[in-house]
Amino acid sequence: MSPFRSTTILAVRHNGVTAIGGDGQVTLGAVVMKGDAHKIRRLHGGKVLVGFAGASADAFALLERFEAKLKDFQGSVPRAATELAKDWRMDRSLRRLEAMMIAVDKDSLLLVSGTGDVIQPTDGVAAIGSGGPYALAAARALAAHSNLGAKDIVLKSMEIAGDLCIYTNKNIEVELVE
Repeated sequence: MSPFRSTTILAVRHNGVTAIGGDGQVTLGAVVMKGDAHKIRRLHGGKVLVGFAGASADAFALLERFEAKLKDFQGSVPRAATELAKDWRMDRSLRRLEAMMIAVDKDSLLLVSGTGDVIQPTDGVAAIGSGGPYALAAARALAAHSNLGAKDIVLKSMEIAGDLCIYTNKNIEVELVE
């Protein structure tokens, strides 16, 4: 069986607004299995947004564990991500998860890598998944050289990634942190 390839997730914090977006494509080998997957979730009463990439079951397992950590630490995204990363490094079953996620709230934008690292980008832009490098490059350029807001930067960058990455489509959902 061919590996699942899917997803572009992009988060942008620009001019005090944070947006996160994801495409809808899930691919098995050379076949698009689904074109309208939802890869952005609202957690903690809608105050935290999470986008995930990787093997579906692993991504959902990671998401569930992150949500539990959010409850344990009263919705603190940095603390929940750090504690999840600690668990990730120490727990054998977690270390085998093939997934990544981006978590955002009104104050934080963090990437939790597949190796249990927690990364806060200095430029307020983070991307994961197959089309992540394309979306990241486009978002950095648009943030620096346009008057677009965070939501439009995410949307336009995801469209560019959809043009370049065969594992990314243009069925894009974008959510704003409220």
